[in-house]
Amino acid sequence: MPAGPAARTCALLALCLLGAGAQDFGPTRFICTSVPVDADMCAASVAAGGAEELRSSVLQLRETVLQQKETILSQKETIRELTAKLGRCESQSTLDPGAGEARAGGGRKQPGSGKNTMGDLSRTPAAETLSQLGQTLQSLKTRLENLEQYSRLNSSSQTNSLKDLLQSKIDELERQVLSRVNTLEEGKGGPRNDTEERVKIETALTSLHQRISELEKGQKDNRPGDKFQLTFPLRTNYMYAKVKKSLPEMYAFTVCMWLKSSAAPGVGTPFSYAVPGQANELVLIEWGNNPMEILINDKVAKLPFVINDGKWHHICVTWTTRDGVWEAYQDGTQGGSGENLAPYHPIKPQGVLVLGQEQDTLGGGFDATQAFVGELAHFNIWDRKLTPGEVYNLATCSTKALSGNVIAWAESHIEIYGGATKWTFEACRQIN
Repeated sequence: MPAGPAARTCALLALCLLGAGAQDFGPTRFICTSVPVDADMCAASVAAGGAEELRSSVLQLRETVLQQKETILSQKETIRELTAKLGRCESQSTLDPGAGEARAGGGRKQPGSGKNTMGDLSRTPAAETLSQLGQTLQSLKTRLENLEQYSRLNSSSQTNSLKDLLQSKIDELERQVLSRVNTLEEGKGGPRNDTEERVKIETALTSLHQRISELEKGQKDNRPGDKFQLTFPLRTNYMYAKVKKSLPEMYAFTVCMWLKSSAAPGVGTPFSYAVPGQANELVLIEWGNNPMEILINDKVAKLPFVINDGKWHHICVTWTTRDGVWEAYQDGTQGGSGENLAPYHPIKPQGVLVLGQEQDTLGGGFDATQAFVGELAHFNIWDRKLTPGEVYNLATCSTKALSGNVIAWAESHIEIYGGATKWTFEACRQIN
């Protein structure tokens, strides 16, 4: 074919393939296919190479790129807001190393002492607060690593760019924390509006959590409704989750869950159930240097759990009102038992079930020092005592594992507040 007709043929063929869907995707390569001069080039190209399928792929790619560009613009705006907030924080004085002492010792609060504790963070020692911020940053890094792995599967340059932007912002926050630690060690801190500065930093972290959660949200559509976990990265009195359904009157129960925490001293309160007139109707708590305890109607039994090693652990507690007999299981094995725990007292109905916080009043009165720090998943409640075999099936992620007949773990049953986040549940993947 002469050079002139060949060039025209290539141009026409390119127009047939790209059509009106052509956009600026950067450097472009055109592939020429030799066809007879008098042939219908568009029809020939379809027959030869499936051009319609290629065109459909191009259009899909165009739509994906446009969506990613919109996401990037949104994330850039948030990062600018974070930068401005951090600048204001930096302009203020450093955290006061003598800003007060947290309550010393262990033990639980009495139901009559319930109050709103939104100011408790200002009484936490500055060094402890900085340590907690460091734990939050580490949690964010872990989630970004998960996003990085997810982006490799998608091979999206836009996702990688967004991850890099978020990573740089986390690095900046980490430098802020290290700078404040150095200032404390040099003794240069001064007492000026400590609470306001902490609130601003925590607001920035919460905003970053939310943005990462938006990226993580894409995985939600691809997973079953029970394959998720809650993350509580920081001791606060505002991060928690609430179960939409209340408990019925129960004369026996089994409560099971997966927990992962490295918090010390004490992992905090994985869950609490309060009813009118009794804030400690049913509570699981590990506070201060005390062992983990189960409270029923404000009566206490000490549990043999050891779980603050940063690994996933499955725990279950069974109880019957007859003689108040209880049993405790960790990772499928019974580790303790007892009796006379609130004997002949049924669990009362119409209460509020909260994950991650201890209630001093119905649905509130949270204390930051008692907050759970870590990850929680597969929280289930039954109105009977499970057998050891049934507990073992749960702990080993068996296909025979039961869901709670009173409270079953499902995203539609949980409301989250204050920056607590959801992520795909990973403990069973580690076991199987």
